[in-house]
Amino acid sequence: MIRRTGETPEPGQRYTPRPGVYAILPLQRRFLMTLEMAEETEVQLPGGGIEAGESPLQALHREVLEETGWRIARPRRLGAFRRFTYMKDYDLWAQKICHVYVAHPVRQIAAPTEPHHATLVLSASEALATLTNEGDRLFLQRHLR
Repeated sequence: MIRRTGETPEPGQRYTPRPGVYAILPLQRRFLMTLEMAEETEVQLPGGGIEAGESPLQALHREVLEETGWRIARPRRLGAFRRFTYMKDYDLWAQKICHVYVAHPVRQIAAPTEPHHATLVLSASEALATLTNEGDRLFLQRHLR
């Protein structure tokens, strides 16, 4: 069973499963993070949904590149969590199934191409203090142990 984090599902609400991939990206003694600047500003692990016909690793490479502009190497899956949320951009009640990896940033080849996203480089304590969702914090804490 995959651990649930965040808010309790709304009774009677149907949720669409939405698998995604997310990366912990150690850069020396700091971490590459994504700052999403929408209605609410959020610090997140870089990542997102797996598209139809895409493998999780293909999605991981694509999402990290879109959100940070970095190429990555040697991804290793750490585990998964799920959370129930309303995705305003998609008008979708989703059960996000979040597969978390650790990978090595190789080099930045571009600026983020995902609209309203910027790359942050944070210390472990800064990242833990500002990550928006509980699942991201949980996996970063586990990685740091």
